[in-house]
Order: sequence, then structure tokens, then C-alpha cells
Amino acid sequence: MKKKVRIIPGFGLSMGVTLSLLSLIVLIPLASLVVFTAKMSPSEIWHVITRKRVLASFEVSLLTALIASLINAVMGVVLAWVLVRYDFPLKRLLDGMIELPFALPTAVAGISLTSLYADTGTVGKIFAKFGIKIAYTRIGITIALIFIGIPFVVRSVQPVLEKLDPLYEEAAGMLGASRVQTFRKVILPELRPAIFTGFGLAFGRCLGEYGSVVFIAGNQPFKTEITPLIIMAELQEYDYSSATAIALVMLAVAFLILFLVNLIQIHNSKILNGGH
Repeated sequence: MKKKVRIIPGFGLSMGVTLSLLSLIVLIPLASLVVFTAKMSPSEIWHVITRKRVLASFEVSLLTALIASLINAVMGVVLAWVLVRYDFPLKRLLDGMIELPFALPTAVAGISLTSLYADTGTVGKIFAKFGIKIAYTRIGITIALIFIGIPFVVRSVQPVLEKLDPLYEEAAGMLGASRVQTFRKVILPELRPAIFTGFGLAFGRCLGEYGSVVFIAGNQPFKTEITPLIIMAELQEYDYSSATAIALVMLAVAFLILFLVNLIQIHNSKILNGGH
């Protein structure tokens, strides 16, 4: 019997290195959350995560992250479309600026956004004239989360748009489809898995974001206090068990969102492949 030749030489060694790095970077830190939380009884855990201040922070973090991710899902597609389908001056500069939130320290981003959207800032004072306050409100938190989440959607959708064959769009146009119908029936089904991927990644990042939000949030209990700040407060008081219990809830929500996104992607793939 002919021995099967592996495509990647040294598969066993490379897989071992991969699993080791994955364990050190991901699995062991996540397991530590469970270990610290296990020191508490179920009633103690329930008491910690159901405190009114903690529940209010869950609401702020989840609601602002969801709104920001939904906005990013729409605007990310628009930005990716412009970058792929049109040529204009300084296009490469704009394309590079999309990744600025990745390179910019989150604290710098938070201070900059706070200065910009405060009542005395360049943008904030314009809205202040109409009685609209941005900084130190949930609106400001959402803007900060949009800033740090938009690259995930753009970079997820952009490669799909680049590989999309324009012949399908031309065929739809020749068959009498309008531009809206072409986008909805031809382009959107191809983009949908990438959009969901970008949404899930953006939501996960927004949910745990601390540096760029803590300055513009104002950190008012029951109003603009985010969950990562609650966790930091518990750590500063050396209450590691409570901090990990709260963090475990956020981790469970992030995993749930990513799991649902993967299920939707699998469902969409089956539809695109004719149900096979």
C-alpha cells in the first residue's frame, strides 16, 4: 500500500507547536477564569453578577457594543465597496487609515475622541448648541466602539468584493434586474458570510474594549459605567474571584455571539451550495 504523502512536511511537529502556543496564549488564560470562579459557590457567583451596578454595566456594554457593531456592519460594507469599486485620489491613504484603530494605542484614541466630542471640542460644541451631549454619554461610548470596530468589517468584506466576478452583475443587468435587485440577489448573498464574520469580530472587540472607552464614557454608575471598568475596580480591590466571575459572563456572551455567527455562516454556505 502506497504511503500517504503529507502536503505539509513535519505536520506532527508543527501541530505540536501550534497546540502549545494555543494553550499558552488562549486555553490556559481562559481556564484560569474558571479556576478562580470555581472558588466561589453558585450562590456567591449569582450574587456578584446580579448586583444592580454590575447588571447596569452589562446593559451599557452589551447595548452599545450591539449598536456599534450593527452600524459597522452597514458602514463597513459601504467603505469596502468604495475602496474596491472606485478609483480616486489618495485611495491608498484611505485604505491604510482603515487600520489606524489597530495601530493607535487605545488610550490615545480615547483621549482624542473625548477632546473632539466634549462640549468644548471641535465636533461636540456644534451638537451642544442643539442640546445634544455626546461625550460622557452612551452616544460617546458607541462612537468610540464604532471607531475601534469598523476595520473588522471592512477587512472581512473587502477580499470577497475583490474576488467577486463582475460577470454575474452584468448578466443580472442584461436580464433586466435593477441595481438594487442586483445587489440584493447577486452581491449580498456572496457578502453575507463575510458581513456576519466582521460583525461577530467587531462585537467581540467592542464588548471587552476598555482603553478607548473609559475616557469618553464618564464612568457614571448605572448610566455610562462599562463592565471592563467594573472588572478593573474589582481587581484593584484584590477581589479576583468577583472579577473573574464578571469576566466569565462577558466571555460566555462573546462565545455565544461567535457560535451563532458560525451557525449562520454554515447555513448560508449550505444555501449557496444548493443544500449539499
